[in-house]
Amino acid sequence: MFGFRCRPEPWNHVEVSGGQRCHKLVFAPPVGARPCNVHLREAAAANARFALLFRDYLRADEDARRAWGAFKQRLAVSVPDLSDYGQIKAPATQVLMAAAERWAAGTGWSGPAAA
Repeated sequence: MFGFRCRPEPWNHVEVSGGQRCHKLVFAPPVGARPCNVHLREAAAANARFALLFRDYLRADEDARRAWGAFKQRLAVSVPDLSDYGQIKAPATQVLMAAAERWAAGTGWSGPAAA
């Protein structure tokens, strides 16, 4: 990823998804570029399913998408420290993903094939 740099934080490289430890890398943009994080996961891993379900649920549910966006905007303004931001966001993500799992079950969404 041209110009992007692998984030140096200790939380980068592995995440737990569905009780499984999964490989993951997070990259940051070049200095001076618009702030963002780019997440790379192994295809068909539990964390890849998580990311795709998260995306597809928010695409499908306008109310959830708006609420999540408003939450993240308020959080970004009030919590500038990235580590604190992630720790505060984590429980809200679990709530959102519980709704996403109900949506997946109700719509037949299956995501990527299991590894």
